Amino acid sequence: MQHVRLGGVEHRVIRPARPLRNGALYRSHSFYDMYVDRADGRRIATLFLLAARSPRSLVHLPTRAAPTAPDVGWLGEQPLDLVLAHRATQFPVTRWKRLRERLNAGNAPRELRTARVPLGDVPAGEESSGTPVDDHWRRDPLRQHVHARTLFLTGGTGAFREAARDLLDVTREGPPAAATRLYIPGSCNYHVCRLLHAWEDLDHGREQFHVEFCPTWAR
Repeated sequence: MQHVRLGGVEHRVIRPARPLRNGALYRSHSFYDMYVDRADGRRIATLFLLAARSPRSLVHLPTRAAPTAPDVGWLGEQPLDLVLAHRATQFPVTRWKRLRERLNAGNAPRELRTARVPLGDVPAGEESSGTPVDDHWRRDPLRQHVHARTLFLTGGTGAFREAARDLLDVTREGPPAAATRLYIPGSCNYHVCRLLHAWEDLDHGREQFHVEFCPTWAR
């Protein structure tokens, strides 16, 4: 956790204490593609839940620094960082580059914390709640902004919790065989993914956010 003053305002930024090794985000044509293995997929989902509980904080995932995901690079994919910002922060994305420079300064103070998020923060699925999974997209959609090689996802508590559930679904349903035998990226035999936006809601400046399971590709 870091506290940085910029323009007379103090900002609290939460980042993973250890680098993400198997959690990467790319911009590809009109999609955002995130690749995760089980371990880092669960870490990222926990950070989404933490963003839901921290309406005054920015949650920064330095996914640009992750090793390249399998089969990426053929289509000119551009790696991006990810920032989760509860709408209550009202953070102007144009200030992000300056804020990031101060965060990365060698003398910037850092405080190590351990976060625990109750399992009850994860919404029930359609099969258990009877509520259509798509409802959250129309009720509380995540907004998107790109600045300084960073994708900002901004929304309310419910939107971040629903996205966390989708991420956890990917880590749970990713086929165990793919981690121990031949893995063919994109193959139907192994492909497990979720989309964080309903297609009908993509006409308001949003692009699809696709999360795909990959076996661990870096150690």
